[in-house]
Amino acid sequence: MTTQSRAGITGGLEHVSVGALLAALEAPAPSPSGGSAAAVAGAMAASLVVLVGRRSPTWPEAAGVAAQAGSLRTRLVGLADEDVRAYAAALEALAAARDTGGARDHLLGVALERAAEVPLRIAGSCADVAELAALAASSGEPQLRPDATAAALLAEAACRSAVRLVEVNLATLPGDRMRDEALVHAAEAARARERALAEEA
Repeated sequence: MTTQSRAGITGGLEHVSVGALLAALEAPAPSPSGGSAAAVAGAMAASLVVLVGRRSPTWPEAAGVAAQAGSLRTRLVGLADEDVRAYAAALEALAAARDTGGARDHLLGVALERAAEVPLRIAGSCADVAELAALAASSGEPQLRPDATAAALLAEAACRSAVRLVEVNLATLPGDRMRDEALVHAAEAARARERALAEEA
């Protein structure tokens, strides 16, 4: 599937307006959906961390934190696009599996595992953003700490959303490696959010 076939988007999601992105989310599949929305939300959180870092001249680690957040923003925007492609590939694999007889269960499992890989990476990146947001909330300029807290909250929500997609795609049972890894990311993001909120207490 080319980028031109995705709900009228002719390039990566980074280059579309907010209105076009929202319209794409509303379009029939395959188009940006839950995974892409989580990735974009995480990228927005990362941009807020960049903001705090760039405008906190008395914070010694500000430049480094801003650079890390900028890298995560770029990664998450790429994952938003990648999630669309992965979902389209999974739909094709699921359709093909219906006509494969005895190999159907195996092919279905492979397709669903592949569909869970990108949300898992989104969850991990969002958890990293939440950690940086907690640092910004504790060390950034006081007037910007509410922005850092907003970033932590947004990143955790994005992480939790991606984790849920991992669970749904795999229909996992306790002990599944990818599910367990996703839950670790969710716990990390939650702890970071708690630390960020504590800075405003």
